[in-house]
Amino acid sequence: MKICITSKGKGLNAPVDPRFGRCENFFVVDTDSLDFENIENPYIDSAGDAGIQSAQFVAEKQVKAVLTGNVGSNAFQSLRAAGIDVITGVSGSIADTVDKYKKGEFISVDSPSVGSKFGMK
Repeated sequence: MKICITSKGKGLNAPVDPRFGRCENFFVVDTDSLDFENIENPYIDSAGDAGIQSAQFVAEKQVKAVLTGNVGSNAFQSLRAAGIDVITGVSGSIADTVDKYKKGEFISVDSPSVGSKFGMK
């Protein structure tokens, strides 16, 4: 199964980014094979709708879950509409996050964790 973790760096030791729509990178990993792809977020500096655009971008990667520190209402609604589980409150390294996910230590949320415009610079 493919999942997406927001990342502040490019490797397995990079920390989880606390933002979704304006995170630095999307770390897409197959939890079975551990094959991964690190993708720079093309919407990090978007003038608006970064959450929605990022959600659509991630949905195109056919992930089943997004793990991040926080997610706003527009991104949350877009992810859920695409059938993607949303897990917030995540911190630590990408490697630790993948391990905890595989062990079933996370629970998806039913609402956004922050208001809109949270990740604005």
